[in-house]
Amino acid sequence: MSRRSNEEPDHLLYQGGHVESKAVHSDVEAAPGRSEPPSDQNLDHEYSIPSTIKFTWLGTYFFFSLLLTLYNKLVLGMFHFPWLLTFLHASFASMGTFAMMQTGYFKMSRLGRREHLALVAFSALFTANIAVSNLSLAMVSVPFYQTMRMLCPIFTILIYRSWYGRTYSYMTYLSLVPLIIGAAMTTAGEMTFTDAGFLLTIFGVVLAAVKTVVTNRFMTGSLALPPVEFLMRMSPLAALQALACATATGEVAGFRELITSGQVSLPSSIASLTGNGFLALLLNISSFNTNKLAGALTMTVCGNLKQCLTVLLGIFLFNVSVDLLNGAGMAVTMVGAGIYSKAELDTKKRKQQTQYQPLNQSSR
Repeated sequence: MSRRSNEEPDHLLYQGGHVESKAVHSDVEAAPGRSEPPSDQNLDHEYSIPSTIKFTWLGTYFFFSLLLTLYNKLVLGMFHFPWLLTFLHASFASMGTFAMMQTGYFKMSRLGRREHLALVAFSALFTANIAVSNLSLAMVSVPFYQTMRMLCPIFTILIYRSWYGRTYSYMTYLSLVPLIIGAAMTTAGEMTFTDAGFLLTIFGVVLAAVKTVVTNRFMTGSLALPPVEFLMRMSPLAALQALACATATGEVAGFRELITSGQVSLPSSIASLTGNGFLALLLNISSFNTNKLAGALTMTVCGNLKQCLTVLLGIFLFNVSVDLLNGAGMAVTMVGAGIYSKAELDTKKRKQQTQYQPLNQSSR
């Protein structure tokens, strides 16, 4: 969850949206530790979700994402401790989801040893993604970093095609062209990078795509964990790893020195960080639910669209100046988003018609 210029955290049960059958859950509990089935079970889970529910969660995700961007810009502009901020977000996610469990919002599933090891591995992937992002940002310019991140939908598709054998419609592939080019135009700027920075940035994009896909598979595959439970199980591990990284990189000592120097007020700092952590909790919940209901590819597409909306928001609220290239990029991205939405709706309609063909009735 590196905090960067105009960048969002790399994020972390909606009971009504949890549509797996009881048979799936009972089967999982009866056979904990089983491997992922070889078939494409639930790969098309997002096409079974009503569009109103999907778009509602997408809207919620965008709302909290942009709100947290504004909060960081206005309140935490001087907080340059990305690992501590990651620790804060993961800690609030852990405490918030634990409180939800205690109030009866969801119940814990019974997992086997293999599932627990998978969660530990995922938390390590989560931390590695942040570490690579932080390292690459020190070697490349922010515009170059943001431009390369626009390739995340491409790597997401490659993962699904190579690992799961999943294909998409021709229009879905076509829509990625304006989505990627337009988002890159929106964030265009001085492109500087080193060879090592280039390789690390590409590696970070691949890790981000893998993280998004794996998150989706935890919630829609054979395990089918509810989003809030998955967040609760993963966040304490991520918090401990982030705290260890913050200590190793000197952020804990630096934050202590900042407080003792008197440059910031401790009560106001606690209040600001508490508000940030609470917003991050809401964003993480909406992000995990959106990933489950809308799909991993849609999440990466939303990442491109979010960059454009962030720039657009900055124009009105912070008088950010954009040139013709940036403005045209926002328009191209919006066109790509419209094509992608139309392509996904058509795919959903086609799959539903294929699955539920009416039976031919013989005349009497």
